[in-house]
Amino acid sequence: MGKSKAKKIREKMQREGKRNPEWSRSPFTFSDMRTRKTKTKKDVLYRTKHKNQLSNGGKDGSFLFCSNYCLM
Repeated sequence: MGKSKAKKIREKMQREGKRNPEWSRSPFTFSDMRTRKTKTKKDVLYRTKHKNQLSNGGKDGSFLFCSNYCLM
């Protein structure tokens, strides 16, 4: 692969004795600051706690009656 234009400019500046901008970068740019952990059993249960709360497969005893007046 070829070098990028920005990298070529940085190398040229370094050869000429100027400061390389890479040295000014924060050390945190290369580290992954995210914390990863596996979900606990409680987290998994709470994730699906309220899904499909309103639908019980139509077995909750309710029904829908609609006449022509409802469709307007």
